[in-house]
Amino acid sequence: MAVKPIIDTVSLMKDALNSGQGAKYKRLAGAMEVKILEGVIEGGAKLPPHRTLADRLGVTIGTVSRAYAELEHMGLVMARVGDGTFVRQRGPQHQRDSGFSNFIVEVPDQYDMSRNMHISGAETSLLGESLMELARDTQSLRELTLYTPEAGLERYRQAGATWLAHGNFNPQADQVLCTNGGQHGLLCTLMALMRAGDTIVTEHLTYPGLITAARMLGIKILGAEMDEEGLTPASLDELCQYNRISAIYCTPTLQNPTTGVLSPQRRAAIVEICRRHNLLIIEDEAHAVLVEDRPPPMSFFAPERSILISSLSKAVAAGLRVGFLHAPPMLIGRVTAALRASCWMATPLAMELATKWIEAGIAEKLLRDQIGEISRRKELVQGLLEGLAYRTHPQSPHFWIEVPEPWRASEIESELKLKSYRITTAEAFAVGRAAVPQFVRASVTNASHNDQLLFEGFQTLADTLRRDNC
Repeated sequence: MAVKPIIDTVSLMKDALNSGQGAKYKRLAGAMEVKILEGVIEGGAKLPPHRTLADRLGVTIGTVSRAYAELEHMGLVMARVGDGTFVRQRGPQHQRDSGFSNFIVEVPDQYDMSRNMHISGAETSLLGESLMELARDTQSLRELTLYTPEAGLERYRQAGATWLAHGNFNPQADQVLCTNGGQHGLLCTLMALMRAGDTIVTEHLTYPGLITAARMLGIKILGAEMDEEGLTPASLDELCQYNRISAIYCTPTLQNPTTGVLSPQRRAAIVEICRRHNLLIIEDEAHAVLVEDRPPPMSFFAPERSILISSLSKAVAAGLRVGFLHAPPMLIGRVTAALRASCWMATPLAMELATKWIEAGIAEKLLRDQIGEISRRKELVQGLLEGLAYRTHPQSPHFWIEVPEPWRASEIESELKLKSYRITTAEAFAVGRAAVPQFVRASVTNASHNDQLLFEGFQTLADTLRRDNC
């Protein structure tokens, strides 16, 4: 049975303060953690205001604030500016863990607009042809059954450098590591270059895969303010002045979920702050490869402190699990050690296929096909959103749509789910204590190639947001 938030929570906290050892805020957080996990304090419950709880317990507001911060770091509560602190809804999995899944597990009558996925196309037949060609090459097959260098064969690393290059950015192969996808590259970077208890700054709304990985490694996350471009230098600088920050993680091109793109001037300003505070820069280019004329990456502006992560997942084939990581020479050894510890080496068969496709220009063709299909699908549905406030980018696979007042994003999500449509709310991407904006993300990259289903899905979404039927 759920407790009454004020009276029973105070009783629980008093018991915790009168027993056990350690700092008061640790005892408070520990007691609440147990009751939240047991379901005694239910998901969605609002916790007592800091001052109210502090007065009733006879402790300082700072003690309560640190206890709530500890619970937020564990992913058990979320703070909303102006609203208070709430217990997160919990199911068989943590909400962000289940939201991060890319595998299609929904029942057939559900249409999924919640995920940015690779749209299948010519790569299916090309994969068959490549495998048949490889099957006739006995020497290559023999080599693929052996261990390769942890960082990848020289051919593979050169292919990675080719994939990462654009504009004036021309990476060297000896600074490229081969990984089993972008998420693996991110995990190896965090394992190698950060420690439990370190703090990383990211956009207030960020990639859920970072949130999951950081939580598992005990890395703290702070959310920086954003504008239409993305991360703001002033917010980053302020966070660095009052916190011990080790690194930033950002998505400068096609920011997920807001679709923003940092200008070259903004990138240079962020780099200047990172140099001043000695911060590592971790840049995610998973979606950025869809933008042909994108600005140079952070690695171009700050090659001595930037890690660039990319993959073939959004542009060529997600199932290959091929990624590339570009790092400064002095950090190559540490990241390679993390790669070795996690899986010893990227899978040679997948790397061989990807390398052949990059060398032959096939990967580039598939990228162009992907961009074209995203554009075609968006043109099909964009008119349905007329009159609604939304953001997108010509090459973005999704729309970032504001929920009109007085409705909340969670209400829209629930209503669409009842109609067998899935979208994602801003909550899945939120970190820190800033108010979560009332937005939803809707993608056109569902695996289905049925234009009628896509059209009907966005029509239902638009009607629900307008409340035409209310």
